[in-house]
Amino acid sequence: MSGAAGLLPARSLRARITLLAIMLAAGVSVVLLWLTWTLVGDAVAEVPQMPPGTTVRVDGVVVEASTLAEHLRDQARQRVLVAGAVAFCCVVAAAGILAWTLTSRVLRPLREITTTARRLSGESMGERIGALRTRDELAELAETFDAMLDRLQAAFEGQRHFVANASHELRTPLSVIRTELDVTLADESADEAELRRMAEVVRHATERAENLVNSLLLLARTDGAGLAATEPVDLATVVDSAWRAVLTEARQRELRVELNTVSTPVAGDPALLERVAGNLLENAVRHNLDGGWVEVSTHPGAHWSMLRVRSSGALVDPATVTELFEPFRRAGVARTARSGAGLGLSIVRAAVQAHGGTLSAEPVVGGGLAISVYLPAVPG
Repeated sequence: MSGAAGLLPARSLRARITLLAIMLAAGVSVVLLWLTWTLVGDAVAEVPQMPPGTTVRVDGVVVEASTLAEHLRDQARQRVLVAGAVAFCCVVAAAGILAWTLTSRVLRPLREITTTARRLSGESMGERIGALRTRDELAELAETFDAMLDRLQAAFEGQRHFVANASHELRTPLSVIRTELDVTLADESADEAELRRMAEVVRHATERAENLVNSLLLLARTDGAGLAATEPVDLATVVDSAWRAVLTEARQRELRVELNTVSTPVAGDPALLERVAGNLLENAVRHNLDGGWVEVSTHPGAHWSMLRVRSSGALVDPATVTELFEPFRRAGVARTARSGAGLGLSIVRAAVQAHGGTLSAEPVVGGGLAISVYLPAVPG
């Protein structure tokens, strides 16, 4: 019963197409029959007139010459009507049968698409229509539908992975807070120093959770979204502002820094571009080696401007470079900062894509990573 209900829309369309074909064939047949009936009457009316009083035998019937034309016309029209009625029925029946059969073959792929769509759910996103035997618009629709399902499946899997990792990352600081509070409350002899220590640990954990939430919100705002408005932004100014934020940490780790920035105008959102530069520099400093190096450069162009950040660090497998831009992905413990949540480069990728730009990454010989960002330049 459910299968018949599922095919009802396709059958309804099939019936409507068949009825339309029958009506069209019937209409054309009626017009042709009327034209034939009229032409036969006009043709018989042209029979030559015979002298008055003359009789003619037509089909065993004696007819006066004066009524011969009328008699022939009536007989011809009667035969036309009889033959036309038979032809009319045959044409209408043939049109109905052909339309019913052809629409069944044509709509079969559409029923397959509908059946596949009805089977889909969050747990069966692997269902696909596959290649159709026909190569027409419905086959193109099936291919488009399968491509859409591929994108949806990737989006669902990415969402599940993202939510699972985000939950795991948030669970860590919350567990620290819960543990510290339980231990301190259970200690009846806890003094002011113990309470201050607990408060410091809780504060650090809440800051980590706050940073993670802010990063998640920024990623959600930029991932897959466009920009409402753009304005000219100088990458050199953005880099200078971002560098001041990590300067203290870079000095503490005794990093050798080389800034080769020149005026590089681009079109974009100043806040997002500053976040791009800030995340790249934070990644270069926090995932570096003590006493390592960082190189930052900007390069203006006619159509595309580039921001490049290179830094030393542990060896990075070229096969895993693209994974660095996935949320919560890190290339090994050596490149994992204690304060990081694995969202920095994900935000960079989302923000660059929102600007219509591209980015690339490659390992540095001897250890480290080089990231290049290409953004649309301001038209000259």
